[in-house]
Amino acid sequence: MSRLTRALSSSRRAFSATTSPSNLNYDAVVIGGGHNGLASAAYLAKSGLSVAVLERRHVVGGAAVTEELVPGFRFSRCSYLQSLLRPTVIKELELERHGLRMFRRSPSSFTPCIDGKYLLLGPDKDFNYAEISKFSKKDAIAYPRYEMQLEKFCKFMDFIIDSAPPEIMHENSKSLVDKMKEKIHKAAFWSRCLQHVSQLGQKDMVDFLDLVLAPASKVLNNWFEGDVLKATLATDSVIGTMGTIHTPGSGYVLLHHVMGETDGERGVWSYVEGGMGSVSTAISKAAIEAGAHIMTNSEVAQLLVDESSKQVKGVVLADGTEIHSSVVLSNATAHKTFLELISPNLLPEEFVTSVRNIDYSSATTKINLAVDKLPNFKCCKNSSLKGGPEHIGTIHIGSESMEEIDEAYKDALNGESSRRPLIEMTIPSILDKTISPPGQHVINLFIQYTPYKLSKGSWHDPNIREEFAKRCFSLIDEYAPGFSSSIIGYDMLTPLDLEKEFGLTGGNIFHGAMGLDSLFLMRPTKGWSGYKTPIKGLYLCGSGAHPGGGVMGAPGRNAASVVIQDLKSS
Repeated sequence: MSRLTRALSSSRRAFSATTSPSNLNYDAVVIGGGHNGLASAAYLAKSGLSVAVLERRHVVGGAAVTEELVPGFRFSRCSYLQSLLRPTVIKELELERHGLRMFRRSPSSFTPCIDGKYLLLGPDKDFNYAEISKFSKKDAIAYPRYEMQLEKFCKFMDFIIDSAPPEIMHENSKSLVDKMKEKIHKAAFWSRCLQHVSQLGQKDMVDFLDLVLAPASKVLNNWFEGDVLKATLATDSVIGTMGTIHTPGSGYVLLHHVMGETDGERGVWSYVEGGMGSVSTAISKAAIEAGAHIMTNSEVAQLLVDESSKQVKGVVLADGTEIHSSVVLSNATAHKTFLELISPNLLPEEFVTSVRNIDYSSATTKINLAVDKLPNFKCCKNSSLKGGPEHIGTIHIGSESMEEIDEAYKDALNGESSRRPLIEMTIPSILDKTISPPGQHVINLFIQYTPYKLSKGSWHDPNIREEFAKRCFSLIDEYAPGFSSSIIGYDMLTPLDLEKEFGLTGGNIFHGAMGLDSLFLMRPTKGWSGYKTPIKGLYLCGSGAHPGGGVMGAPGRNAASVVIQDLKSS
């Protein structure tokens, strides 16, 4: 009888969320109630296992969370748009039945220019042609082909994203039968990969490699001539990274941000009704319905590990409570999991060294604002209180050319916050009427570049924080005069705040850089990409594992499938 079969026969279900443990023994324990941890819990519970999710904060969701910090205004504090959430997760967990509602954005992008011009982009091809033609007829013709190529590459990536990497085996005690099954599994994976490669053909495969290996600046310069279009598209290649458009491999990050979809339409980003916390709420409802037990205000302080067998035995909470399980999934970063929750002496030295060397550099700050009116962009001359097309999508401030983006990066490279920051502004309340009072709005500012460590001063200094916030607001004033005077209140999260408040090591929103040396078989480290770890029964299920960051749910889903398979074969 397999461990999973035994677990099914003695499954202990708790159909509720609570703040304290009612049971101290579970088939599986998940550290962290972020969306990936919740996804893992849902899939494990659906398989019949008793599961406990332990969340440090008072609310689940991790970085996909909605909080009311200014009375009447509900902020998506960290993540702020939906597209990357895997269709498989939405379907298999029935998230729409659990309350997930999305608002498609059209137009999806707006780039105002100081000279009075502007560029709107959206899902409508004729609309895009007319808009891009204002700057370049050549680019207007090329743009549909560019989108078509990216969509083709995204289809190629679907299989890889939704699959666990074919990692090498580490368990020397595996039987010959298990080893043969492992070889067959890996052969099947690579066979399917080759099948997808053959479907692309050599020319497309060369173009794919060029995209993922090259700097985004090279990719975009080869496609287009207009500065505004190139800069608008280039922002996707640097968002969330401490890198520039000239960084080799930034083309992959460009692709990563267009892999998603809304209602089956590729590259379409949407607002979530009630904010991004509604994604986590829907997943948590699916988990609870399946039998998972979710505990908030339950910080894990230590992993319990048998020193002789290197087998996980459970966790110890900050209040000293021990919760026992032979399976633990960590939704925390690899740094937090292996260097803080467990003694490095229990891990191979080479593994510890590789974890210490994971790149967690970040240059991201998020400012959430409550405003009493919509910004009035002078290039549009729209005085309607209901807003116009320029308010619906992502508004790109300070990115009229790729050179501007690079200059902002160079400031951060010298330990200074950007003099003219790169800002992505979104106004979800233009479509979602549930998150702000009538006539007033929630605005998200996703800002780069702000180094984790400043060369002069610290983010702990309230004067430095206020000065940078005002710098951002003043930059917006250049495009939308009077914006600063509309602000009722705001919440600011620097890289230090993201680390302290949400456990994002270094403030990195992806749980580690998304460079080519940190993807697929190299994520989180070489030799340990398959969600398993050197500690038996301990798995990674967060964005630090394949396929990486963003509100995808794929790491959680994939990790759960590996756990279930391991329990079946044990």
